[in-house]
Amino acid sequence: MEQQPVHKKALGFFSDTLQTFGMALAVFLVIYFIIARPFQVSGDSMFPTYKDKEYIFTNIIGLKMGHLNKGDVIVFKAPVDSSKDFIKRVIGMNGDTVEIKEGSVYVNGERLNEQSYLSSDVKTFGGTFLPENAPKKVPTGEIFVMGDNRANSSDSREWGFLKKSEVIGKSFFVYWPISEAHAISNPYK
Repeated sequence: MEQQPVHKKALGFFSDTLQTFGMALAVFLVIYFIIARPFQVSGDSMFPTYKDKEYIFTNIIGLKMGHLNKGDVIVFKAPVDSSKDFIKRVIGMNGDTVEIKEGSVYVNGERLNEQSYLSSDVKTFGGTFLPENAPKKVPTGEIFVMGDNRANSSDSREWGFLKKSEVIGKSFFVYWPISEAHAISNPYK
């Protein structure tokens, strides 16, 4: 039996390693640009649901298929600074009327049940765009979003409706830190 020279074995190994790396990179890029993206939570606007410095996966393909629902947690370009990404919860969809009164959120005249993600002592106050007792109807193609940390969130109460076209994706899994890993579910489904 004839043995291959060492340099041919090394070249074969290098070629196999390069092909494996190339395939892994291709799979990563397909996932990153078509299916899901990682994002880091920055700040406390979604506390206690999501904490500063947590990492989440965001589904971008589902959004392209038109799947967005009230209660979803989404990532989007910040209306106040497009170099930043925001994470907020969808409160109102097109056609819904959103109102804040007596420290609570009302959608289409009914008090929104937020017990699954907010403490019962949390009060929601109006802002510049949506003051208390001044209902606003969400226009077609737009949504109304709020952070879960109502006292510390720049959201639709201040800067208005968000165009659906600005949404990057819907968050579906917290993956870091490992001790906090969990699926993100919609409280209204």
